Amino acid sequence: MSAAVNASAGWGDVFAEVNPYSISATGIGLALGLSVLGAAWGIFLTGSSLLGAAVKVPRIRSKNLISVIFCEAVAIYGVIISIILQTKLTAPDDMTNVTRQMYYAGYSIFTSGLTVGIANLSCGICVGVTGSGCALADAQNASLFVKILIVEIFGSALGLFGVIVGIIQSSKATFT
Repeated sequence: MSAAVNASAGWGDVFAEVNPYSISATGIGLALGLSVLGAAWGIFLTGSSLLGAAVKVPRIRSKNLISVIFCEAVAIYGVIISIILQTKLTAPDDMTNVTRQMYYAGYSIFTSGLTVGIANLSCGICVGVTGSGCALADAQNASLFVKILIVEIFGSALGLFGVIVGIIQSSKATFT
């Protein structure tokens, strides 16, 4: 091809060359990977503060583990959406005849996975920071635990909202 032909190619041409099954698998991987990364980051933030504060005030060890459980829920959200998105993939009959519906399904699953992954990454960090603050506040004043735990629950809901949006985004994705 000449340079003039390549220079006139647009993003639509680039996106049309991507296999819809590959892009949907990438979205599923992003949903799972970013969700687990968010959970790990949150556990790191919460766990380090919890262990540090528990050295001075041992009574906070057991009840502040709920923050770690909230972080683990973020990873579970990623597993759930990955299973849901994986069920939308079907074996191709013939990859030489890729239809618009296949492209729609592939990019729909990709954006769904990306949305859930970013939402759960943010949720994991949010829950980790809030859980860290909860552990430190509980070490100072035991009456603050329930108050900060409520804020942590609201932060944990962000990941669930991401899953709901991801399900809606991929609801019409079919490879037929």
